[in-house]
Amino acid sequence: MKVIIGNKNYSSWSLRGWLAAKQSGLSFEEIVVPLFGENWEATRKGGEIQPSSGKVPILWDGDTVVWDSLAILEYLSDKVGRDRFWPKDDTARGMARSMVAEMHSSFQALRSECPMNVRKRFDGFEPSEECTADILRILGLWAEARSRFGSGGPFLFGTFGAADVFFAPVVSRFISYQIAVPGFAAAYMQAVWEHEWMQAWIAASESEEWVIEQYDTVS
Repeated sequence: MKVIIGNKNYSSWSLRGWLAAKQSGLSFEEIVVPLFGENWEATRKGGEIQPSSGKVPILWDGDTVVWDSLAILEYLSDKVGRDRFWPKDDTARGMARSMVAEMHSSFQALRSECPMNVRKRFDGFEPSEECTADILRILGLWAEARSRFGSGGPFLFGTFGAADVFFAPVVSRFISYQIAVPGFAAAYMQAVWEHEWMQAWIAASESEEWVIEQYDTVS
């Protein structure tokens, strides 16, 4: 099995796909494709990522190809057992699924104003009203998950799972743009940031030589 991802410093969707692969417990080959480099257009049309129209992440499992981070997570959870990714309790699982789906489809202002940049810290960032609304919505979701279902550990539903996979890039964004958060959220973010898989991703991000200029400045 192999997982094709973009630059670890910038590619939030790649982080989700990669974390899902790690969470599966299956061995996989990691292939990093530099985004927007000199050979980007040719790479997009190459055989390994062409099925996704040149988007990452993309997973190859023998003859099976899966793209889109949520599809990758669901494919892997079918393969290894859904309890590895989702809470066992029906009510908790319903909320976790809803949170993952909302993260997958929403929060456009946050995505636009705060591109992921793992190794950067931005001073003086002021979110728009729309971005502030996204931040408050996310903090509200985190608060509900932690208060209702988080007693089993430091993550949203206690143990690390699908919801944490999908909100990990948000944790990175909040840290990079120095978003003020309440104590419970800071504790959750610390748990995600210090997770061994995140630490491996962060170390790799910091060692990358590629720079995407538009994601290294705050407008």
